[in-house]
Amino acid sequence: MNTDTRDLLVEIGTEELPPKALASLADEFFIRLTTLLLDTYDLAKPGVSPLYYFYSPRRLSVIVENMLLRQPDQKIERFGPASSVAFDNNGKATKAAEGFARSCQTTVDQLEQKDGKLFFNAIKAGLPATELIPAAINETLKLLPIPKRMRWGEHEDEFVRPVHWIVVLFGEDVIDCEILGVRSGRLSYGHRYHHPGPVTLKSPTGYVKILREAKVWLNDKTSGLQNEISRQAHKLADEVNGDPLNSEKESALVAEVAALVEWPVPIRGSFDPKFLQLPEEVLIATLEDQQRYFPVRDKKTGKLLPYFIAIANIDSSDQELIKRGNERVIVPRLTDAMFFWDNDRSRTLASHRPALDGIIFQKKLGSIGDKVNRVAKITIDITGKIDGNRKYAERAAQLAKCDLLSDLVGEFPELQGAMGRYLALNDGEPEEVARAIEEHYLPRFAGDRLPATLTGQALAIADKLDTIAGIFAIGQGPTGEKDPFGLRRAALGCLRIMIENRLQLDLLECLKTAISLLPENLLRNDLLEQSHAFMLDRLRSCLRDLDYAPDEIDAVLSINVTRLDHVVPRLDALKMFRALPEGMALAAANKRIQNILRQAGNGNIHAISPAIDGSLLVEDAEKILCKQLHDISSKVHPLTSAGNYTGALKELARLRGPVDTFFDKVMVMTEDEKLRTARLQLLAEIHREFQEIADVSKLQG
Repeated sequence: MNTDTRDLLVEIGTEELPPKALASLADEFFIRLTTLLLDTYDLAKPGVSPLYYFYSPRRLSVIVENMLLRQPDQKIERFGPASSVAFDNNGKATKAAEGFARSCQTTVDQLEQKDGKLFFNAIKAGLPATELIPAAINETLKLLPIPKRMRWGEHEDEFVRPVHWIVVLFGEDVIDCEILGVRSGRLSYGHRYHHPGPVTLKSPTGYVKILREAKVWLNDKTSGLQNEISRQAHKLADEVNGDPLNSEKESALVAEVAALVEWPVPIRGSFDPKFLQLPEEVLIATLEDQQRYFPVRDKKTGKLLPYFIAIANIDSSDQELIKRGNERVIVPRLTDAMFFWDNDRSRTLASHRPALDGIIFQKKLGSIGDKVNRVAKITIDITGKIDGNRKYAERAAQLAKCDLLSDLVGEFPELQGAMGRYLALNDGEPEEVARAIEEHYLPRFAGDRLPATLTGQALAIADKLDTIAGIFAIGQGPTGEKDPFGLRRAALGCLRIMIENRLQLDLLECLKTAISLLPENLLRNDLLEQSHAFMLDRLRSCLRDLDYAPDEIDAVLSINVTRLDHVVPRLDALKMFRALPEGMALAAANKRIQNILRQAGNGNIHAISPAIDGSLLVEDAEKILCKQLHDISSKVHPLTSAGNYTGALKELARLRGPVDTFFDKVMVMTEDEKLRTARLQLLAEIHREFQEIADVSKLQG
């Protein structure tokens, strides 16, 4: 095998790429290209080929070290038709033989015979890497998941942004090729302002250093640039005893800023303290979402300070001028926000409620006002079951969507709920009502916080269940990867609220309530079953995220547990049970019991009544099992009723010995009909005791 290797550098130079999608685009480009080169084309040197990828606002780059100069030769062996089929009685090749030869790109006389069959044996020479690399780049760029591609100039080629230069260096040599209508070379480009001229790359070695000298700080998978931006922001904030907004949102903002700048230069600006009167969510949205600035919090109090950190993309000789420009640009935005805030407070939140009747939620499901009325009834029903305040529930439900008509939510849609809370408090609404208005949107994403108030929990569940039931009713439930109404997220959020707060709610009953309030013309017989099955599917996903095994989940959900506050305790009990020495033996015994009962009941496992007539039992093994079962049942039932499933399964684990002895000594399907029935009833009782907790027969060894 030829083990000569070279390093490969591929750089796609473009106009400014979309910042929010840049990191994922770079990742996809890297994975797809290296998979093609190293796996599909087999250009990897035995061992490990170091791989790197980089990106900046105007480039995507990949480096593969120690790549083979050509593919290894490939040994090809194929068997064809049997010799008796390949040749006629005169030894002449048949159509079967000729067809096989053509498929091997050879002639019949070049084929061998082996083990009574035609046999093709050849060595396919590996192609040079210089031929394969351009093909791999073009194929990768064509397959990148880009929602909207564009054309430029007179080119027919399409990409996310116009392409201006291409670098394809294999060692010190340029691989001459055309990528997206651009001829490859060794010229890259530095910072648009600080180093606008070309940069000559002699080889992949030192690529990062050369571009750094050209004032381009590359992003890579180690997030070095992001760490630098965060360090700079924290350093400037520290000088005023503050911290840049310290949250998950900061990380997302750092990543976005890193995709916007090639040479980060931090600037601390300030604004008029009067704007601190705005709700902090409004101030943060103005600074972060509109300007990509980092708000600053006081280190001690956690309150926002009248400062921000901006990351410029130019190292100006007059930093003060840049600072004043950044300060000046936010004044009109903050002034507008203050105007909207004052205007929203000039009228009550409840005054928007009538207007919701004129805004369509969904054509077949009516207006947002119609949805509010349905959600209010569901919320009141749920609130009564979890001992919440029905008055608060009704009020919060009626106000929950009113902030959609506020000026600030019109400007910042992501603040819906939060602005409702502020405006409700401004109107003198109870604290719990105000908090519930914000909380009913929770959780907004995976891992997000849950509603903390009972009213918020009830309202969040009601709003989500109404949406799920309604969208399934109009036949627009999720299909494949498409979920335009976010029903999967809604279902998972609803389930998390129920499970993690241990709410004493029956999921099936809650769904029935939601469905019963839909327009009558949308109701159909399978709607409850369909929406419940969807929720159960999401429940499985939710429980897997909580680290329960699939067989444990099957064991609990197969007995149709609809009280979700009982699901996790059952799963915890099963984890304990399967770890017991008796656990898996009894799981196997339960499977055997079910098979016997199913056979005896002609497929109906419940055909045999579990009422035992112990007087009919004759063998010592079955009498002992019957007595032991009776004694254990008297202890299990109170434990199960109290939700102590772990304790109940520990008691049932004591059946292992008597059950084993029973199956060793007793033939269940005896010819004596009364005795056979008694034995089947004994097994049916064992089955029922376990089924009260879970179907342990589903546990896998």
